[in-house]
Formats: sequence, structure tokens, C-alpha cells
Amino acid sequence: RRLSRRPPTTLLDVFQEHARRQPRRPLVLFGDEVLTYEDVERKSNQAAKVFSKQLELEPGATVAVFLPNAPAYVWTWLALAKLGCAMACLNCNARGRALQHAVAAAGAVAVLSTRGEWGQHGVGGGGGFVGEVGGLHGLT
Repeated sequence: RRLSRRPPTTLLDVFQEHARRQPRRPLVLFGDEVLTYEDVERKSNQAAKVFSKQLELEPGATVAVFLPNAPAYVWTWLALAKLGCAMACLNCNARGRALQHAVAAAGAVAVLSTRGEWGQHGVGGGGGFVGEVGGLHGLT
């Protein structure tokens, strides 16, 4: 039913409704860290602002995400959804040519990563949290 609505209800819509109704309810448990809907909403809004300013992302753009399994993955996805961008999920076990092919095949305008992922997998130059596809210029 939700998909037959115009516009359809998205996962982002559902998340934001839960964040409004029960902001202090736990959403993410990662090790000893507990993040509430309110925490994730705030972090995703902050990330969306940074991505918008630093990368000048347009709705409809594809952004490759090369992050380990961690809470940042959740708010990065939500931030990109808020900006109207598609997220191409890159396997953090990919290396070398396979990783370069995945980025190219996604048609990504940018790659988001932690510093450790680029250095660990031998892709790009100086690394950084945000890297532009091509030169992979790091932004801190």
C-alpha cells in the first residue's frame, strides 16, 4: 500500500516519523554504544549539510560508500537519502582493480570512506573521509 501512494512512502519517511514520535527510543546498538532515533537524525542532518557544502551534490547523483559495518553507515545512508542521492554500497573487502571497477560501474560522483579504508585497501592517494572520484582528494 505504501508504494502505491503518490509519492510513495520511503524508508526515510518511516525513519523520520519514528524520530518525531519517539526520539529517545534506541535505534542502533553497536558494542557498548546506544544511539537513539534523535541521535541518528541529528548525525544524518549534520552529514547531509557537510556533503551538500563540500561535494555540492545534486539530487539524483550517485555516491559510492566504502565504509565498514559501523553506525556511521546508517547516518551516511540517511544523509544521502535526505539529499536525494543514490548510494552505491561498495564491499569493504574489495581491493585494487575490483574496487576501482565497482566505483566506475556505479557512476559515482564521489566516494565516502573512512581514512583507514583507503589506506588499507591501496586505493587513492592521501585518503580522507570524502574523496572525489578520479583524484580522490581528501576532505577532513
